[in-house]
Amino acid sequence: MELHTDLPIGQYFERVVAAHPDNDFIVYPDRDLRWTYREFDERVDQLAKGLLGIGLEKGDHLGVWARNVPDWLTLAFATAKIGVVLVTVNPVYKAHELAYVIEQSDMKALAIIDTFRDVDYVKIVRELVPEAATQQRGHLDSTRFGRLKSLIYMGPEKHRGFYSMPELLVLGDNTPDAELRAITASLHADDTVNMQYTSGTTGFPKGVMLTSRNILNNGFYIGERQNLTPADRVCLPVPYFHCFGIVLGVLAVLTHGATVVGVESFDPVLVLAAVQKERATALYGVPTMFIAELAHPMFDMFDLTSLRTGIMAGSPCPIETMRQVIDKMHASEMTICYGLTEASPVFTQTTTDDTLERKCETVGRRHDQIEVRVVDPETGEECPPGVPGELLCRGYNIMKGYYKMPEATAAAIDADGWLHSGDLGTVDEHGYYRITGRIKDMIIRGGENIYPREIEEFLYTMPGIEDAQVVGVPDAKYGEVVGAFVRRSAASDITEEDVQEYCRARMARYKAPKYVFFVDEFPLTASGKIQKYKLRQMAAETLGLADVKVFASEAPDGESDADADGADQGAVERGSAGEGADPDATDNECMVRP
Repeated sequence: MELHTDLPIGQYFERVVAAHPDNDFIVYPDRDLRWTYREFDERVDQLAKGLLGIGLEKGDHLGVWARNVPDWLTLAFATAKIGVVLVTVNPVYKAHELAYVIEQSDMKALAIIDTFRDVDYVKIVRELVPEAATQQRGHLDSTRFGRLKSLIYMGPEKHRGFYSMPELLVLGDNTPDAELRAITASLHADDTVNMQYTSGTTGFPKGVMLTSRNILNNGFYIGERQNLTPADRVCLPVPYFHCFGIVLGVLAVLTHGATVVGVESFDPVLVLAAVQKERATALYGVPTMFIAELAHPMFDMFDLTSLRTGIMAGSPCPIETMRQVIDKMHASEMTICYGLTEASPVFTQTTTDDTLERKCETVGRRHDQIEVRVVDPETGEECPPGVPGELLCRGYNIMKGYYKMPEATAAAIDADGWLHSGDLGTVDEHGYYRITGRIKDMIIRGGENIYPREIEEFLYTMPGIEDAQVVGVPDAKYGEVVGAFVRRSAASDITEEDVQEYCRARMARYKAPKYVFFVDEFPLTASGKIQKYKLRQMAAETLGLADVKVFASEAPDGESDADADGADQGAVERGSAGEGADPDATDNECMVRP
């Protein structure tokens, strides 16, 4: 099937600018910032030339570590025009995670803001790259990060060792327009344009390499399911660093000549005000965002009658919430998406006219341009309608691979080009897919993927911990949160609060255990495998929770409970700080899987 476009993002963007020069492309209503397609293109070109001026070249990697500030998007399109790969960094990352991404991605330049919540970006970078205080800008010689040469501050302020955004724009005057045009014309749709890091089953995040062909076409077909036109104004409180923001949002908008209504970080009042002020026709979010908006005491003060459509993704939507989104927010054509970063990301989506039940109980039908199968994980045979199996997809949308991880790539994409999602689901006779569980050892907290292995390996670095196992614990707000079962070292008296604080200070807050349970030993199978499903049950019993699901990855692999050694662990000791560890449900940490 012929795709929407074979152009790289830079060339495609210029065609849209020519077609809709005076249409608003990016609007930030809280600061009266407004760029038409033409005005934004001029800023992008100037910044692109500035990046060339500090030595960035086609194939280099530039990281962006920031919340949804306007110049996040300027950098995204500027790098696309010069063939530099944009490496997106989660804004809630801390030093431990940032250091890994800088090194693993071979980052040549890093652009940052000042702070976000409890993360001081400038302070962290100075600690990781102390050489920046004394060495020439653009010529860093970092002991720890050999490829890192430039630091960029995404604002007007000057910080020693950093280029400021105004300086880069001025530097753009030194590069001829013809040089930029020649580079843009030389790029191809199959070049890697974006790299996003997912948590890794082995404890190490993986850089997903995405091409223009991947994400530009995916954005178009996502927009088609919403019936977007140049008249639409799409409010985006979801993060740009994630596919939800940049592909489902920005690229869906771009490919339809529509308008991005930006929100720097999620706040229900700011979102509602943005919708009203800009007469937004579409609104994006995970279910907890919509719930927070609907529940806000000021909700009835806002005029939301302009809303028509949007996307809700990340976790199942309660039917009553969807009913209120349709009735009270007027978004009668809201759609549901499913996918994963490795799939660019969406491969199933509901339509604007699907029933309420299908929007809440299914993840829609496959995109026409993508093949989807449900197969038996053991035999590889295709499952008939209604029979659960693993969801696979194949098509233009499949990632180029994981950066410098060929074995992980081969494990994810089979010899026939099918991407294995790790999710279990069914398809009915009408082609609607349902997600029923997962194969991967993974926690999904509000739509954010968390792999227990990453947290377990991190916990081993804490003095006083001899062993640790991490599982998902049911949660009314997020679906699941992180629970850690810990064996203390001899003579250690660490508390739940100690463990939580150690994690929150060194890694993204959403990964920090909400609950910590201290045990003397773990429940084991006869073969010595830890029974994580029993840990989930133990957590639920200790907390008085019900409806605990046992996922495929946690089942005892054919060994009965009667064969288990040490299954009865007796009392589980828990500290007192659990409830305070969880941030507010409307935090923008709740990212979407899709």
